[in-house]
Amino acid sequence: MQGKLYLCATPIGNLEDITYRVVRTLSEVDMIAAEDTRHSLRLLNHFEIKTPMTSYHEFNKYDKAKVLVNMMLEGKNIAVITDAGTPGISDPGEELVRLCFEAGIEVTSLPGPAACITALTMSGQATRRFCFEAFLPSDKKEKSRILESLKNETRTIIIYEAPHRLKKTLAELKDYLGNRELTICRELTKKHEEAVQYTLEEAINHYSENEPKGEFVLVIKGKSFSEIEEDMAKTWETMSVVEHVDMYIEKGYDKKEAMKLAAKDRGVPKREIYNIYISDK
Repeated sequence: MQGKLYLCATPIGNLEDITYRVVRTLSEVDMIAAEDTRHSLRLLNHFEIKTPMTSYHEFNKYDKAKVLVNMMLEGKNIAVITDAGTPGISDPGEELVRLCFEAGIEVTSLPGPAACITALTMSGQATRRFCFEAFLPSDKKEKSRILESLKNETRTIIIYEAPHRLKKTLAELKDYLGNRELTICRELTKKHEEAVQYTLEEAINHYSENEPKGEFVLVIKGKSFSEIEEDMAKTWETMSVVEHVDMYIEKGYDKKEAMKLAAKDRGVPKREIYNIYISDK
């Protein structure tokens, strides 16, 4: 009989946030795969859990995943935990889950703490639609592509950041997104937890005078649809009349309606747009 994989969420700060189910499961499985066994040992000792541990982290996640899959194929039940939060969310776990599905091994996730959801719900920003970017990549080209893609993101954006990179990241976000509103959450569930709303400019000014401390989650307001429409409408200012009309045609308007909209944008009679369009086209 095959074993099973249990993805166990662990506290992101306050040990009381662990669930009874996670404590029981960690006590009952045959092996715990931990991101940092020394770090996790403190958690296991606190709850008097004696289950053996093995390391499973970013640098061995491919090779070790194969070992763990073989153990489960032999009938062992394995739990995965990270230093904090839910495995697979900006932490090792994704690769192992994929291999388990390929091998036909049952996978279950035991819900619990996740910094991104904790921050979102206490941020005061819109929660119905959001996107999670985790830590922005260190590679400049890749980071630039991601930030460029977020310029017109209408969902609330969630980004993780370390204290030593926070000021640089805030400046980059302002360069790409403009002076967007955001909530900066810090040290979630811990003694010095805080969530403060800023504009990006205010946040940059604040942390230029106050050195960042702790782990940060940035919850950034999405761009409104009306702002996107206004930005799109302004693009005609650098266009010829033909380009202006064609812009609306490409959006799905028929030629007559496209000319009417272009005339409205420019504050001129529709006949004038028609004459120029026909002569220049």
